[in-house]
Amino acid sequence: MAKVYDELNQNLRDFIQEQKIFFTATAPKEGRINLSPKGVDTFRCIDNNTVAYLDLTGSGNEASAHLHEPGNGRMTIMFCSFSEKPLILRLYGQGKVIFPRHEAWDKFYSLFTPILGERQIVVLEIKSVQTSCGYGVPIYELKEERKTIREWGEKKGKQGIFDYWCEKNQKSIDGLPTKLLQD
Repeated sequence: MAKVYDELNQNLRDFIQEQKIFFTATAPKEGRINLSPKGVDTFRCIDNNTVAYLDLTGSGNEASAHLHEPGNGRMTIMFCSFSEKPLILRLYGQGKVIFPRHEAWDKFYSLFTPILGERQIVVLEIKSVQTSCGYGVPIYELKEERKTIREWGEKKGKQGIFDYWCEKNQKSIDGLPTKLLQD
C-alpha cells in the first residue's frame, strides 16, 4: 500500500504536473492546524528535493505564520488523484516563505505566471515522500478553474490588495506574526 521515498522521481513529478488542486498543511507548536486547498497554475517542482508554490492572497495567512515560528517550519503538501488511476502523494519537509523583498524572489518568481494578488512564494525542502493507494477517493472531473481569485485581484488593484494584507494577513488565527510586510 504506502511507499516512502527520500525524494521525488520522474513518475511522481509527472503526477504532480497533472493535478489541478493540492493541499498544504502547517501547524504552530501550539494552536490550530491549518489545511488549505490550492489551485490555479501555481505549483512547481524545482528538483527532486525542492518544490514551490506561488501563494495567492487569501482570507488568512496561516502557513506563513507557522513557517516563521522559531524552531518550526514543518509542512506537508498533498496531491490526490481524482481520475480513474487512484493515488495520494504527500510531500513532507521544511517550508520557508519568500517575499518579493527577499533576494531569492526573482530566482523563484521567474518560474511562475504573474497573478495579481500574489503575496509570497512558499518553498518546501522535501525530507520524505509518501504515496498511498487513494482507493477511497471518489472520481471527479474538473469542470473549470474559478475565475474569482483573478477577478478579485483585478477589482482590488495593488493598493486594495495591500490594504487587505494590512487588515487581514498580518497575524494567524492564533496571533502569530506572518511577517508579510516586515522581517
